[in-house]
Amino acid sequence: MSVSKEKLIFVYNADEGAFNTIMDTAHKIFAPSTYECNLCALTHGVTSMKSEWKSYMSTLNYETRFYHRAGFKTEWPMLDIELPAVMIQKDSHRPEVLMDAALLNEQKSLAQLMAVMGRMLIEHK
Repeated sequence: MSVSKEKLIFVYNADEGAFNTIMDTAHKIFAPSTYECNLCALTHGVTSMKSEWKSYMSTLNYETRFYHRAGFKTEWPMLDIELPAVMIQKDSHRPEVLMDAALLNEQKSLAQLMAVMGRMLIEHK
């Protein structure tokens, strides 16, 4: 399978680092309905990426990049978007939002997220 020249960029509305990981894990366990990153909540379990999501990602014909909010702002300081977000980038051009925070936050399950993302990728072509 050849990989597209386009990249999918996933931006979590969360911070990286050991302390933040511990705090996010506790938040997911004790108050999941108030967790700020639905992309994280749907695609990751308590400690790691869900195997179903990982398998789905491996079927996509795109290079993928994952960012936490600070890393994204460092890489793309000129993009002021609400997070979480899924973006698509062709070559070295400016990424475009594929799924914005509102759409991501509407998703209630991983299966629903994958179905909507699949439709968005088809529409993008």
